[in-house]
Amino acid sequence: MSDLHDLCKFPVRPIDSGYVKQLNHYLTSGIPATYTVEEAYKVLNNIEDDDENSESVSNTTPLHLICQHVPKDLSSEELSIVEQMITTLFEYGAGWCFIDVNNNTPGCILIERGFHNSSLYQLILDAGVRAELLLRKVSEYDMEFIDEDDVPNQEDEVVPELVTELTKEQEEIEVVQKSNKPEIDDAPDAPSQNQDSYLNTKLEYVDNALITKDRKDGVMMSWESDLMKLGCDSLFKGSIIEENEIDSEINILNIGFGMGIIDTMIQAENPTKHYICEAHPDVLKKLRDDGWYEKSNVVILEGRWQDQLDDLLTKGIFFNGIYYDTFSEHYSDMLDLFDFVVGLLKPYGIFSFFNGLGADRQIIYEVYKKLVDIDLQNYGLSVTYTDVEVPKETLQYKDKSVWDDVKRSYWSCPVYYHPEAKFIEL
Repeated sequence: MSDLHDLCKFPVRPIDSGYVKQLNHYLTSGIPATYTVEEAYKVLNNIEDDDENSESVSNTTPLHLICQHVPKDLSSEELSIVEQMITTLFEYGAGWCFIDVNNNTPGCILIERGFHNSSLYQLILDAGVRAELLLRKVSEYDMEFIDEDDVPNQEDEVVPELVTELTKEQEEIEVVQKSNKPEIDDAPDAPSQNQDSYLNTKLEYVDNALITKDRKDGVMMSWESDLMKLGCDSLFKGSIIEENEIDSEINILNIGFGMGIIDTMIQAENPTKHYICEAHPDVLKKLRDDGWYEKSNVVILEGRWQDQLDDLLTKGIFFNGIYYDTFSEHYSDMLDLFDFVVGLLKPYGIFSFFNGLGADRQIIYEVYKKLVDIDLQNYGLSVTYTDVEVPKETLQYKDKSVWDDVKRSYWSCPVYYHPEAKFIEL
């Protein structure tokens, strides 16, 4: 372990400005903010990277150490110093979501130690949002990441510091994306990662769940029923024009039928028109077998929403409520969906969705919560969240879990953030 790592364990109290000064000294001397305990161990013991006799498997960075060792009885002055240290590490390229030997990010460690509502956790959360927004902006311009050694010296070229910073942001997003998925799902053509693969994968309805037949990926499960009820209630709030005025024509759109949980609830409210957009052939078969095609107020849109919603815009069909819950789609798909939502939603309508964004790690889940808020504001929509305690069976409880016979879990957070978005009132 290096002097930098020792410093981040707070060996001396009180924690004063000398800590920040010493940290800056190490970082300005060229020690990376991502320098791990593992790397330091190898250097101190002259161990090559390919040496199979290495005893250390730690990937602990200085930021991990700060989160592990920050005292719980900090004074306000000490808290300010620790905040400065974390901020300084981020300025020098520390990774907000790097994974240590225990599969924890710095944010995970703070949650486990009871710092979830602290300013220290907020610093890491904000860093995650910045990293995602930066990576997205870079991707828009299809920038190629290059090494510093490949950057020309001309003054009008891209500066090495910027290239290095962007590369670090890209790397840490890739790290967390890999850490959030079980090894079985790393392949880009896995049904959970690739929509074409999913649409060509056989599904089966078993034991109150919808799963992929061969791999046993969880597509939808009955534990979501209470969350679906929240979604249904939100959609019909969009039928209220004013306090005492209800829309005479209530149209609801649900994207992704799955097990039909929310659609059954929607039907119980007897909307004027109930549109269901579904692409998977096995789910469409269930829709047909269960009689949904014969319901007088139901319109089935067979196919991907990306191919179906343009027609609704062309026909001038508007909705009081739009719900989104699909499988094998990602946040980039949701951003595309927002373009349609603002065109299809009535002025007083409500948009909601099954909020499973990054829900296999709480810090990632909360980063996406903030991202959705930021992105919807760009579309003139505001989002409010209702905190809901998820059923205990979604977590490992008394050696039992709903995931026991399912290879791919899509949930591991203790709280569900139910979203409800509507147009911002001017």
